[in-house]
Formats: sequence, structure tokens, C-alpha cells
Amino acid sequence: MTVSPRALPLDATLDEAARIMRDVGIGDVLVTFSGRLCGLVTDRDIVVRGVAERRDAAHTPLSEVCTAQPITVGPDDDVDTALRLMRDEAVRRVPVVDEQYRPVGIVSIGDLAIMEGLDGAGAHALCDISKAPPNL
Repeated sequence: MTVSPRALPLDATLDEAARIMRDVGIGDVLVTFSGRLCGLVTDRDIVVRGVAERRDAAHTPLSEVCTAQPITVGPDDDVDTALRLMRDEAVRRVPVVDEQYRPVGIVSIGDLAIMEGLDGAGAHALCDISKAPPNL
């Protein structure tokens, strides 16, 4: 898991999210309302739901392009739970939230791919996730 993921409030703009992604070298930003997770925006969301729709990135809030209420795991959930959710939901990132739904981390397909000790079933699951059509 990547700890201390980048997050922005629901009313932040596409520009703000894109700059964070560029500056930090990441492909996603968690979206929050009052410190609680309410969405996830990816670089792909910005392109497909923002740029391709000719939205003004300086004025479009994340609320208009993010994936609302993403699936999540808790800090004590195991790797198999994250893998199953990623495969079942065809997602490449799963936020990790505490009991109050505050983000504490994010698990990405990249995190799982580099994890040592991943068995054949886990490696197969990563292939399934990578081949799954994106959820729009």
C-alpha cells in the first residue's frame, strides 16, 4: 500500500489534480469531503471525462469527473481481499480507509505486482485486472 495518498476536496479543479499528478508522478488523487473519502480521480478520468468532453480544467470541479464512492478496503484487510475486489470490479486502484472513512493509503495494481511472495493465483489475478475493460 502507498501510505499518505494525495487527496483534494470535492470542489478542487481538474487543473489542481493534474498538477499534483504531474509533480508527484502519480496517476490518481483521492477526492474528499470533510476529510472523508467520497471519490477517486485518475489521469484517465481527467482525459476521458474532462478534456475529451471539452470541460474547462481551470473551472471544472473534481465532483464532475471523479468516480464517486469507490470500492475500498480497510487497513487490516489482507492482500487477497484487495485482489478480489480489483478483479471483481475491474479497477486498478483501491483506496484504504479507516473506520471514519478517512483515507490512509491506496493499493494499486503496481503495488501488488511488485509485492514479493505473490503466488500463481495472485499473479493470475493481476493479469485478469490488467486485461479487464476500464470502468467508465
